[in-house]
Amino acid sequence: MAVVTTLEEIFREEWGRVLAILIGVLGDFELAEDAAQEAFAIAADRWPRDGLPTNARAWLVRTARNRATDRIRRERVLAAKFGAIAAEHADDTPTDATMFSDERLELIFTCCHPALAIEAQVALTLRTLGGLTVGEIARAFLVPERTMAQRLVRAKRKIKAAGIPFRVPPPHLLRERLDAVLAVVYLIFNEGYGGREELAAEAIWLGRALVAMLPDDPEVRGLLAMMLLHDSRRDARFRDDELVLLGDQDPSGWDAGEIADGRAELERALALGGRGPYVLQAAIASLHAETSCDWEQIAALYQELGRVTGSPVVELNRAIAVAEIEGPAAGLRIVDGLGLDDFRYLHSTRGELLRRLGRTHEARQAYRRARDLTDDGAERRFIERRLGELASTSSL
Repeated sequence: MAVVTTLEEIFREEWGRVLAILIGVLGDFELAEDAAQEAFAIAADRWPRDGLPTNARAWLVRTARNRATDRIRRERVLAAKFGAIAAEHADDTPTDATMFSDERLELIFTCCHPALAIEAQVALTLRTLGGLTVGEIARAFLVPERTMAQRLVRAKRKIKAAGIPFRVPPPHLLRERLDAVLAVVYLIFNEGYGGREELAAEAIWLGRALVAMLPDDPEVRGLLAMMLLHDSRRDARFRDDELVLLGDQDPSGWDAGEIADGRAELERALALGGRGPYVLQAAIASLHAETSCDWEQIAALYQELGRVTGSPVVELNRAIAVAEIEGPAAGLRIVDGLGLDDFRYLHSTRGELLRRLGRTHEARQAYRRARDLTDDGAERRFIERRLGELASTSSL
């Protein structure tokens, strides 16, 4: 059982890196993904019997590379490429120093090529770098799994047919891809923020790499600042596998080092004149990291962010801040004017505001709707507890 658990952990932590390396070597998304899947399947069979290798990542890369080159041999395709692979990797003891420099950064810029639709960019990055299953990505996009599988296949084939290079683009082409890259890194972080720690760590790594590459871009620094500030509260967000709301968190569980790093990045972004959406979100996250929130300033920043983005989700967050300032009825008036019926956080927010207003029956209806829209286990457990509390209240 311990080996199986370790294998699952290694898959979550290493999938993106292993796949990025293989794509860089093979230049073929589908071949690399097939080879990586075979390597993990072989590991699942052998490791419980033979024990874990000393360097699991190197073992997986070597095994996947061998499977890929065997396939190339069998099909007698890409003979020249096979020769290059054999020459480049004659030594079967890969090290981080030679193999793991910028592969993940190259992978995300490849996935975010402007020839691909934004939905395909996000989906392909979540699949290859984040290691999410097709089913998980389909649920995130609210489409059938078969539709998402076809979308991913088309994206990979388009990269191959168009000869899109596996590399970070030259400086004059960075800007046309940067917005998409930042958006995808943000989405990877959000996927990890719900409990997938390895995805949050991957997003922060990418954020740091982007800052090193573009140190004078305030939005790049703003994104990194926002992720660090949110991640600083990760351990305090869960108690006994249940979500803990910000107001109920123990600040002693926050990571003071990450908060300081996040605020330093935010200060640099502001010094560069940043006032874009990521910088604004970082400023809000910084205020949330205070033991006593300045809700008026948070509401003002959400209002500015709403003007920049036009997002009803931002307005939902402003409603929460307004509720803290003017009371739950004022927040509810904003929430009830938003057209987000399929967004679970709208209904959980309505449930909380109605609960505070003592409108128990309506609060239970709102929380039930939120539960129906929620797959996340920790969030569902929180909602179930709220429903239990409301049931107890209504029976008094």
